[in-house]
Amino acid sequence: MGEDSQAVNGKVVLKRKITLFNGVGIIIGTIIGSGIFISPTGVYLYTGSVAASLIIWLVCGLLSTLGALCYAELGTSITRSGGDYAYIYTAFGPLPAFLRLWIALLIIRPTTQAIVALTFGNYVVKPFFPECDPPQNAVRLLAAVCLCILTAINCLSVRWTMRIQDVFTTSKLLALIVIIIAGIYYICIGNTSNFDNAFEGEYSAGNIALAFYSGLFAFGGWNYLNFVTEELQDPYKNLPRAIWIALPMVTIIYVMANLAYFAVVSKMEMMSNPAVAVIFGDRLFGRWSWVIPVFVALSTFGGVNGVLFTSARLFATGAQEGHMPAFFSLFHVDKQTPIPSLIFTCLFSLLMLTTSNVYDLINYYSQILWLSVGASVVGMLWLRRTKPDIPRPIKIKSISM
Repeated sequence: MGEDSQAVNGKVVLKRKITLFNGVGIIIGTIIGSGIFISPTGVYLYTGSVAASLIIWLVCGLLSTLGALCYAELGTSITRSGGDYAYIYTAFGPLPAFLRLWIALLIIRPTTQAIVALTFGNYVVKPFFPECDPPQNAVRLLAAVCLCILTAINCLSVRWTMRIQDVFTTSKLLALIVIIIAGIYYICIGNTSNFDNAFEGEYSAGNIALAFYSGLFAFGGWNYLNFVTEELQDPYKNLPRAIWIALPMVTIIYVMANLAYFAVVSKMEMMSNPAVAVIFGDRLFGRWSWVIPVFVALSTFGGVNGVLFTSARLFATGAQEGHMPAFFSLFHVDKQTPIPSLIFTCLFSLLMLTTSNVYDLINYYSQILWLSVGASVVGMLWLRRTKPDIPRPIKIKSISM
């Protein structure tokens, strides 16, 4: 048995290596991916209002924080890894959990990784094709290389995986800070015309719902730390702490980044071009505008790493319950990494790269994803009623049955 592992009743028990800082990095690193560089156009497109867009971004942050706190209650009362799978299993039994696990295996996780990897490929290639769309074969190839490299690193070392997560989280925060500071400066020197008539726009229920869809897509990943609670140091304290540090930070960054976008990019350009960060860079940085696509690539690279790390743990947990083939539960004794799960996740994500249309992939998985989240929250309420004596170090007092 390796120095980083223990054996209990013949099973490998994972050491708690993930610190609070690592946990914050996982949440921020997974949330801040492609969304903040794509979703601003979607939110504004469906509202046509600067003020409404900013309010929607703020509310999306509040909803994500509430969802994360619900998951914190679940994660500290059900401390096994697996996230939604473990919660649905405990609340509703093996059959719903079995279905949730295979949906995640075949649809949600590979599609999510493919979306973020394709965004990485797009922004790496884009500087070489400033006047036209980049060739899709090159985009897919780079996405595949990204997935394979990160899979290899995840197989070799948990520590190196966490170092990559921490470094790229820091890089993407610095990138967004540059955008925010540049935008605030642009506002301070008197460029506020884009904020005139800020409340004019479309306010139909359908359009508002679609705007929330785009905003919430950018916040996707707030629940991923729950997939590795078995490896989180002092999860009763560090899970909620990581949420309270990461989610408000992401919300503030997103609102400020959108203020910067609106200050620099015209309303018509915002509605017509999803790569709003590229336009922002062209306006403010001139010949240094290539820096923005590089920042986006760094952001999405860290996002792929976070999704891959947590996905493999989910499938390993399912295999330990007998809901997946036994080889998914195998961990390398010394490296403490679920190599079979990582390889399978990578292969299925590569299969998703047969299409390069990011929006088709988003539409493909989004409804199933939010159905799973809703089932977990309902499971939390159900457990309060059916198993009130379960220890709950964290409890959302405003939600009850």
